[in-house]
Amino acid sequence: MSLERTRKITELQSQYMQQQERQQQLSKRRKRGLIRRLTLLGLLAVISSVVIITTIYNQQSTIEEKLAEQKKLEKELSGLKQEEKLLREEIVKLNDDEYIAKIARRDYFLSDENEIIFNIKD
Repeated sequence: MSLERTRKITELQSQYMQQQERQQQLSKRRKRGLIRRLTLLGLLAVISSVVIITTIYNQQSTIEEKLAEQKKLEKELSGLKQEEKLLREEIVKLNDDEYIAKIARRDYFLSDENEIIFNIKD
């Protein structure tokens, strides 16, 4: 008796066996198709998730930049409003003749009658 004895078994070629083989092949084909579809769907989900996350991150950073710029501009606006207030007060003062005379004496060394201006350096 040799160890390498091979048996040959003949397959039954019945209609039932052929039908079972077709069903097995069909189920294998369906499983492969299902695996391919699920893989594709998973890949699309990962890609869309990455796109959505990067978009949200970019939008968040843009919003933070805009908020910082808004705060800066609000500070500048308050400074400009204060400057406008001072300039309006200056306009009201410049309509007064005594104030104009005081500025002319101080800045341009103009004097009234019988008035002498001494310039003393610090």
